[in-house]
Amino acid sequence: MGEAEAEQVWVDAVPEPKSAKNRVHLDVDVGDIDGLLSIGATVLRQPDEEISWYVMADPEGGEFCAFVRPARASLPGRLYEVVVDCADPYAQADWWAQLFGLVAEREPKGHFAALEGGGVLPFDYLCFVPVPEPKTTKNRVHWDVTVADVALLTARGARVLREPGGDVSWHVMADPEGNEFCAFTAGP
Repeated sequence: MGEAEAEQVWVDAVPEPKSAKNRVHLDVDVGDIDGLLSIGATVLRQPDEEISWYVMADPEGGEFCAFVRPARASLPGRLYEVVVDCADPYAQADWWAQLFGLVAEREPKGHFAALEGGGVLPFDYLCFVPVPEPKTTKNRVHWDVTVADVALLTARGARVLREPGGDVSWHVMADPEGNEFCAFTAGP
């Protein structure tokens, strides 16, 4: 964002234990689910008339979805998309689209929105889906971005949760719905 390289995005887990449904989860492409099961994942929901993917949990209970692509190997899987639960998916998608220089795609029937990675993100999609419940706890999964200046984020409605200091050289931020992310400023 700004003069920084916007395509540098990481996905990091946080150390807090799970205390509620994860509002951010990962979706992966795999050849089959056998490899995931062999490393401790469990199936929470199988494909059915409503969904074409597996809803699974990692050994710590973190939800993720597995999309079976028979042409792929069982493992390693491939990060397909990051999914964010939110109150207003269209507003969230528009906000992040402006920051990443992408176009938000709206699905009116499903009331969700997505950003196609387009070489800017290290996965195919960043999706925003509606949920009725409010955010009640820190997200266990968040992404990091590199920006030219944190003011680019706060000017668009992000909040600074923690300034750099001590052993932390980045800003901990929250988007307009309170989803945490870290902002690194581009160095010389």
